[in-house]
Amino acid sequence: MELNPYAKFLGDRDALETIRETGGAIRRLLERMPAEQFELRPPEKRWNAREIVCHLADCELVFSFRLRQTLAEDSPVLQPFDQERWALRYGNLDTESALRLFEACRRWNVLLLEATTAEARRRPVTHPERGTMTLWTIAETMGGHDINHLLQLERLAG
Repeated sequence: MELNPYAKFLGDRDALETIRETGGAIRRLLERMPAEQFELRPPEKRWNAREIVCHLADCELVFSFRLRQTLAEDSPVLQPFDQERWALRYGNLDTESALRLFEACRRWNVLLLEATTAEARRRPVTHPERGTMTLWTIAETMGGHDINHLLQLERLAG
């Protein structure tokens, strides 16, 4: 498996700028949809809009821990998680609460990343399935992951 499976989505975009803008982009896409559309699932789609936002909130919690673990520990090993099993718990979660959680954690993560030095961005961390990477690889993964799910939300918004 590659270090950042979302690199193709990020391309040559700036990771930090991308992750700064994601919360607003999600909110704008959701505003284009009536609330009942959040639950619609086209046959070929895995998750509906509400579930995508819940997933982004969950991932932001995971990214928050991973960033801080990488900065606080010497060469930590990250804990993978099964996103499909986490998604099984989304039934009673609402879109607005998920988006608020995402936005709050994201603001906190952006402040953290803005304060990192070039040296800190090179801190090593190991993902058991992807290999050894750096703190900045996590930030780039966040940006590519965001773009991937924003594209999904755009398709759902029509």
